[in-house]
Amino acid sequence: MSFSARSSSTSPEFTAAAVSAPHAVAAQTGRNMLALGANAVEAVVAMGAVLCVVHPQANSLGGDGFWLIREPKGRVHYLQACGFAGAGANIKLYRGIGYDFAPPARGPLAALATPGLVDGWRCALELSAAFGGRMPLADLLSDAIGHAREGYGVSPVEARVNPRDFDALKDAPGFAGAFLVENERAKQGYVRSAARLAVILEQLAHAGLRDFYRGDVGRELAADLERIDAPITRRDIERTNARWRSPLNLEVRGASLWSAPPPTQGLTGLVLQGLFERLNAGRSDSFEHVHAIIEASKRARAITDPVTADFDHSLEDPAQFLTRAALDREGAAISMSRAASMATSEAGAQGSDSQGSAWLGAVDDKGLAVSYVQSIGSEFGSGCVLRTTGILMQDRADGFSLDADAINVLAPERQPRHSMNPALAAFDDGRVAVYGAGGGDSQAIGQIQAQILTRLRYGARVEATIDAPRFLLNRAPEDEIATLKMEDRFDPSVLSALRRAGHEIKIDDSTHSDRFSHGGLLVRWPKGRIDGAHDPRGDGAALGL
Repeated sequence: MSFSARSSSTSPEFTAAAVSAPHAVAAQTGRNMLALGANAVEAVVAMGAVLCVVHPQANSLGGDGFWLIREPKGRVHYLQACGFAGAGANIKLYRGIGYDFAPPARGPLAALATPGLVDGWRCALELSAAFGGRMPLADLLSDAIGHAREGYGVSPVEARVNPRDFDALKDAPGFAGAFLVENERAKQGYVRSAARLAVILEQLAHAGLRDFYRGDVGRELAADLERIDAPITRRDIERTNARWRSPLNLEVRGASLWSAPPPTQGLTGLVLQGLFERLNAGRSDSFEHVHAIIEASKRARAITDPVTADFDHSLEDPAQFLTRAALDREGAAISMSRAASMATSEAGAQGSDSQGSAWLGAVDDKGLAVSYVQSIGSEFGSGCVLRTTGILMQDRADGFSLDADAINVLAPERQPRHSMNPALAAFDDGRVAVYGAGGGDSQAIGQIQAQILTRLRYGARVEATIDAPRFLLNRAPEDEIATLKMEDRFDPSVLSALRRAGHEIKIDDSTHSDRFSHGGLLVRWPKGRIDGAHDPRGDGAALGL
């Protein structure tokens, strides 16, 4: 397997700074912030705030966020901005009303964890100040406030997304009034405003981001949650805080890879990359390339699932799974000619094609680089739009189990398992890449990010890397078993080889399908040029200076 770096004049190029976001309006805000002197962290906060308004199927102030921030000199910081299960969230409550395996996916009892996203913004901006960040918070939130107050058009992705459990979603408190038109989903271009959310954002701009937890906003948020009988108390809200932790790191040929530790699936993604490295996968988009990612994904999930839970309650040190000896041992067990059975790979235990998260990134003219994901879980989260604040609450039901012996057991103050994880790579030739994917289940995100990185390492242009046909092993609601979904642009000979190896394949006849996630990528070259792209499957853009 050989990898190389290639430049191209056809990928979008920026000479100083750039952003990538899953909604073009947010990307424009990020570019404007950079033009006004904001650094990469500040630009990401401004974009994230806009996404909480215009991209509601995936983002909300009631959600969570995870950050990787690379200093110009190379140090990488990781910020975990996720909440925890409220004081009233416990197995007895849910089993007492008939839930045996997991909490419900929609409604007040799905809104069971505190939102950590806003405190993540606060902590990230504090670090930003050390790198010259001086933009007033009011300026960073101004575009989001304007879109919430004046209105925004429903995007193509929101209009076509097919939320799971839609009947339950429609019945969630406040959902219909906030998002439906005559009890139906809004069509593309429909202009929607969010006046209550504008008031909350204005309050935060005036009083500071801590107010979301310990001030007037926190008080109203807690009262709203009590009103709908969600299991979160005022004290839970007050005690929510983001945490700086050590990022996970893996050295591969020619690059250093970074990701997030549990409770995210970042460990899964890095183990996948470490195993792929050992499989001699040949050229890009060959049978070997696709097969190696899928088989590495199966084994990575089986290895890491038992340790992916609340960081403070994990039974194992995640770094032990990234050692050379561990990866050599696991890689040797993978066949490059036959697909592993689903029974031994755990790959069948996947959920629906979700659009409940968003990746965004930024690189500034000093070389400060940010890879960031924010999420509300499933599409539109719990569906609960709080009466006073207008905040859409996340759904973290999928991140917990009602099995008392499970590592991700539901209990007050426990953090749920998260599918999302940001990704960052520093290459030996001086390039730095921030990349990621939103939407999809945990295994999907790891597979999509692996496709982005491996194609980049094979030498593909940035734009071609994001546009290239994708594949995904998961079990959608209509599947009896997990199947390998593939876009229709692969070489027929590759499909034939995959079938002979035992892969159950379903061809998606959409050239660019939402089910294969919405990814983004920024690559900064040693002399400062930045190549950027965002997914043609979505509503996003890569813009810069």
